[in-house]
Amino acid sequence: MYFTDRGLEELVERRGDETVSIEWLAERMRDFVDEYPEFETPVDRFATWLARLDEVDAE
Repeated sequence: MYFTDRGLEELVERRGDETVSIEWLAERMRDFVDEYPEFETPVDRFATWLARLDEVDAE
């Protein structure tokens, strides 16, 4: 397990039963970048990766 998995595990534990829309997720990611602008590039890369995930699966 990577160190960063702790946050992911907490997310699943606390909110794993919820269903969210991509729009909601994008808004939360924007909120995060507004608060922590130094993470703009990684958040943008993650969002792009999620958006293109079906292209990666097709390869």
